[in-house]
Amino acid sequence: MPEGHTVHRLARTLTELFATQRLQVSSPQGRFAAGALLLDGATFLRAEAWGKQLFGAFSRTSPEPEQWLRVHLGLYGAWTFDGDAGTDVVHAIGAPRRRIGERDSVPDRGGPPATAGEWSPPAPRGAVRVRLVGDHAVADLTGPTACEVLTTAEKTAVEARLGPDPIRPDGGCSSLEVARERFVTRVRRSRVAVGQQLMDQAVVAGVGNIYRAEVLFRAGIDPLRPGRDVPGAALAALWDDLVVLMRDGAATGRIVTTRPEHRDAAHEVVSGDAGDRTTGRAATGAARRRTRQNTDDDPDAVPAADAFYAYHRDGLPCRVCGTPVLVGELAGRTLFSCGRCQR
Repeated sequence: MPEGHTVHRLARTLTELFATQRLQVSSPQGRFAAGALLLDGATFLRAEAWGKQLFGAFSRTSPEPEQWLRVHLGLYGAWTFDGDAGTDVVHAIGAPRRRIGERDSVPDRGGPPATAGEWSPPAPRGAVRVRLVGDHAVADLTGPTACEVLTTAEKTAVEARLGPDPIRPDGGCSSLEVARERFVTRVRRSRVAVGQQLMDQAVVAGVGNIYRAEVLFRAGIDPLRPGRDVPGAALAALWDDLVVLMRDGAATGRIVTTRPEHRDAAHEVVSGDAGDRTTGRAATGAARRRTRQNTDDDPDAVPAADAFYAYHRDGLPCRVCGTPVLVGELAGRTLFSCGRCQR
């Protein structure tokens, strides 16, 4: 499931591609035909993200949004993009890859933008729930968990059920300070494990399994510790760390949580796997199992093997203390942690 930084990147790209344009909105699959009819021909104003929720603003007669397309990608949802010769957008799963330096980000289409109305998008591929067609680009949505048209009042009601979002400028509250206080208060009023609460979108919006594992490691907090037992100052520092990490993810399209002094992928060995014990390099089969980021081929990017402290590093030595990283389960989700660093 995409984490919050991915959804913010999607919102930014949809705004860049379609803002101020009257869009053709359809449902090639047919499951969203009624909703598409409500939006077809309306002007797309902008897209917004709150945690893992994406909202697209549409209007026919007013400069203010009259209707909103709400999308939650869930486990299987994805947006795919295409454009004319002058549009820097490519096929993408879960999130667009538009940053220069990502290997497949900006193809050379060999020409200027088409005149509005002259460009023909390719035929939809797969079960496309929603298709947005603008002057120079097309966006197709497949497999979302949620896809519906809301009024502004209904959108506000959805947002009211969400926790603060570390990526939003104000955290989704009147200020980041208020957002931090709201987060700390919510965690400390419950005996539920802090690791479980971080995945609760009503506590903090946008955090997924990667950010959960990494921010708890960086804070030195046991994920199984009851929320009410975690000091307020530690939770406030954890919130501030989420703001930095998740905003960096939204800006770059990659998640990197390790500090430079803790990056040394060449010395990792997966417990129980055959590898070169002299150099410490893991076996090829184990390496294939590890998380791959879409910037691994960028020589200027931190590779996935060096990007995380705990996530998908079970059995590998902790980057800080050397003990094997643990793997477990909490509320149906895989949990990664260090038993020594996170006491």
